[in-house]
Amino acid sequence: MIHPITELKFISNEIGYGVVAREFIPKGTITWALDKLDREFTPTEIQSLDAIYQDILDFYTFRNNNGNFVLCWDNGRYVNHSFNSNCLSTAYDFEIAIRDIQPGEQLTDDYGYLNIPAPFRGIDEGTKRKVVYPNDLVKYHKVWDKKLEKAFPLITKVNQPLRNLITEETWKEIEVVAEGKKQMVSILHNFYTNGIK
Repeated sequence: MIHPITELKFISNEIGYGVVAREFIPKGTITWALDKLDREFTPTEIQSLDAIYQDILDFYTFRNNNGNFVLCWDNGRYVNHSFNSNCLSTAYDFEIAIRDIQPGEQLTDDYGYLNIPAPFRGIDEGTKRKVVYPNDLVKYHKVWDKKLEKAFPLITKVNQPLRNLITEETWKEIEVVAEGKKQMVSILHNFYTNGIK
């Protein structure tokens, strides 16, 4: 489920639609959490579907570390890619804001950690990276972990409208990590290997 103070807006002809903050979202806020309405498809299930459904799933899903495809039921599926994203996925089935997100600003992910099947060229944002590759999670997990580690201590200090979607067991672990008493599980945990190195 996407953060409730966001909305779907048309961004541009080149980008299409995106998810935009309606109000200020502080660093450390859970911006998306896997919930019971999100649908997980195995590769076999997808292959058994008609081409029209396969095309939709190819466009709107991400691949988890089990190799299954996850379709977000709400506007979460419209979060766009950025090489300088303001949200990052975690190993705990949620994403957090790694910096403050201003009203009217898009929520963005780096698709490099979504186990994409093939490379694609992103919009040029003036960054060193220009192409997203299937093994970006292996290449950049240390960089992303450092960003997550800076935001993690704030998780328990800011308002969390999506808190009720996090299990008690996971929340207890998050609290211990936020206090610096336990090492955060690396984003590399999300990598689906499938023979990729």
